[in-house]
Amino acid sequence: MPSFSLRRLLPAPGAVAAEEAYADAGWAERAPADRPYVVLNMILSADGHASRDGVSGGLAIDRADRTVFLALREQVDAVLAGTGTIATERYRRLIPQPERRATRAAAGLAPDPLAVILSRSGNLPVDAPLLTDPDQPRAIYTGAAADPRAALADLRTTHGVRTLLCEGGPGLNRALIAADVVDEFLLTLSPLIVGGTAHPAVEGTPLPDPARLDILSMYDHLGTLFLRYRIAPPSGRLPADG
Repeated sequence: MPSFSLRRLLPAPGAVAAEEAYADAGWAERAPADRPYVVLNMILSADGHASRDGVSGGLAIDRADRTVFLALREQVDAVLAGTGTIATERYRRLIPQPERRATRAAAGLAPDPLAVILSRSGNLPVDAPLLTDPDQPRAIYTGAAADPRAALADLRTTHGVRTLLCEGGPGLNRALIAADVVDEFLLTLSPLIVGGTAHPAVEGTPLPDPARLDILSMYDHLGTLFLRYRIAPPSGRLPADG
């Protein structure tokens, strides 16, 4: 697999292989007893759009972003994506490469991360490859069971999920942040200005209490910034008017 060296700007200058940028994050050890540790991962253009030509991949200017993206999938128990994202991005088996599944198994993880879908309406993209591949394990929550807190509690107790990576889209991101179940936010900032009216990273009505971010690390590769934030608990947030 190709390796790309990222330039670390924070917390201390240095260099790290792209696939190792978050390898020592320790997310599993921080999982609460009642839900997984939730990491939200998104890419945005410099002018705040979450897609280009309808897909998020259009914002990546080189393969370093893809390397980090796949490395994140490789180290978590489960991956959550919204139904719109699954349909638009044509999601397939989350870890299709046998060598990556072997790496997961060697690390004590299931060879395939669990694919998680929340849909209150029950309207699923049934023709998406992710939902038709017999080798991809899935957990689908619909109706009242799709409530973020209820679904995450079930993932922890029923499926043993300690780490959950959320890949959007914007509506799902808002629901998770509003439910106070997101622990970290990984933001890839693409050095592109795309214009237009593409969706932002978080979409919907304003949050009652804006989520405050505390930066943990920052990497650079050819102008693309990889930012890791911890989301402050509700008690540490500013009121909506402040």
